[in-house]
Amino acid sequence: MAGKMKPRTRREFLGSSAAMAAAVAIGPSAALAKPDDVVAEIKKLFGDKPLTAGRIKLDLPTIAENGLVVPLNFEVQSPMTDNDYVKAVHFWADGNPNPQVASFNFTPMAPKAAAQIRIRLAQTQNIVAVAEMSDGKLFTAKQEVKVTIGGCGG
Repeated sequence: MAGKMKPRTRREFLGSSAAMAAAVAIGPSAALAKPDDVVAEIKKLFGDKPLTAGRIKLDLPTIAENGLVVPLNFEVQSPMTDNDYVKAVHFWADGNPNPQVASFNFTPMAPKAAAQIRIRLAQTQNIVAVAEMSDGKLFTAKQEVKVTIGGCGG
């Protein structure tokens, strides 16, 4: 019977599973995005089109006590007509393992280009928004969110 494997107990299985989960959880934190990564992602999506500040109203907390649930509200100024509307709004975070946070697509049938979500932030960082208009123009906004632990600076 040499070479026959002994079945693992439930305790052994759970212990090894917990160790693998910890390794996965720790691994991505070492590879956080940088501001240059966000610039590269925007360039990949839009090429060298010029970005103009304005038209995007971001409503983010300046200090987030819990980085796991940070409220993000936005609205883009647009008449939302057949000839002039917001096609999409994209969000990036320059300190997360994956810089792309969210994307929203709109049509002229939407009454306004606005939404609210909760995002996860790994640390204090900038949130960058880019609105793509139906005429091809791009508008941008950026806001820093300071992520603290239990309300204490960090």
